[in-house]
Amino acid sequence: MRVKLFFLLLFVCILVLNCSKVSELRDNKTDPIISGSIPVDSVKKAMYDLTQVEKTNLFESVPSVTILKRQDLPELSGLESSRTNPDLLYTVEDSGNLNEIYLTNAKGEDRGKIVLDGIPNRDWEDLACGPGPDNSKSYLYVGEIGDNDWVYPGISVYRFPEPVLPSATPQTNVHVVPDVLKFTYPKGAVNAESLFLDPLTKDLYILTKEVGQSNLFVARYPQSTSSVTKLIQLGTFPFDHLTSADISADGSEILVRNNSQIWYWKRLPNETVLNALLRAPFSAPYFNNERQGEAICFAADGTGYFTVSEIKKYPGTVAALTFYKRN
Repeated sequence: MRVKLFFLLLFVCILVLNCSKVSELRDNKTDPIISGSIPVDSVKKAMYDLTQVEKTNLFESVPSVTILKRQDLPELSGLESSRTNPDLLYTVEDSGNLNEIYLTNAKGEDRGKIVLDGIPNRDWEDLACGPGPDNSKSYLYVGEIGDNDWVYPGISVYRFPEPVLPSATPQTNVHVVPDVLKFTYPKGAVNAESLFLDPLTKDLYILTKEVGQSNLFVARYPQSTSSVTKLIQLGTFPFDHLTSADISADGSEILVRNNSQIWYWKRLPNETVLNALLRAPFSAPYFNNERQGEAICFAADGTGYFTVSEIKKYPGTVAALTFYKRN
């Protein structure tokens, strides 16, 4: 009888200890099975020297420059290639302009617009394109992440399925009601202009625009549409005043830029975005033809990358689309 009682008590103790460990994992969110997320280490710091990075020869150093048909968009801030309509590009203006996304193509032609109903444009700074809740669709993400004075308590990203536009014209006028994804930073307001979506995980990334540094934050998928999500800080990098970022349609390449430089990473198989960015980048071609370079994106078919610039502060400058072809 005493032996049975001993083993019974031993079994209860083991059960209690195991339950305690499960509870601890759940509270700390370190178990991917329980929390639905991968463990996040403390914030990493990139140790490379940007003045010493090598140049990549993957892209032509002399780009093609195309004057945009629309010259009434002086504050272009975001650029992205459509996945649903391969010949189309999306672009937006920032700083209180209209709540519209403008359609163009590699020829710079006017192909109409998409209107986000009920969504004001406080400061739309970047665009991202890729998968979302419905795996059969591609989504466009609009990043209202600008905050020059570091005063707003939160930021928003607007998400909606890409409309199918096989024959867009200057008269194309599509209205959408997007999902609103609301976020806050862990330690208060931050200014940012760089947004990109990892197509392999559907995680959203933001790189901040700061003097002499940039911090990487992530919103893991699925991003809530009903509550405010606190972003997770992953890393700190030595980039100055970043203005845009993008990841290729297959998730294997990353581009980051500011007004005067572009950096490029080739992502390794099964490598996280953070680990890729912690490796020293390559310097990518930049022709220095933009007065205020604001946006960058890969071509959807991987044939190169596009850039655009703001021109509002530079009278006489024309709005143009610059393309760096892959060698």
